[in-house]
Amino acid sequence: MLKPFTSHPEAVGETYGEHLTVAWSFGFTLLGAGLACLVHGLLPFAFERTGSNTVRRLNERLSRRCALADKTRGLDAAPVQG
Repeated sequence: MLKPFTSHPEAVGETYGEHLTVAWSFGFTLLGAGLACLVHGLLPFAFERTGSNTVRRLNERLSRRCALADKTRGLDAAPVQG
């Protein structure tokens, strides 16, 4: 019964609570950046770099987390396509 709640967090080396905390930190950060982008659309002088800086910062965090999870699971990191 608990497997749907724990299989993915275990696969990335986290407990359910740790995964919840990390996922919510990403989610709330994205919500804030999204709001900043909406305001920027109306007021171009406001939040000029907030959205793009946030996306870059989250990408760096997520890339490190994915690499660590792959290492924990014994997987080689896939080459980045660009």
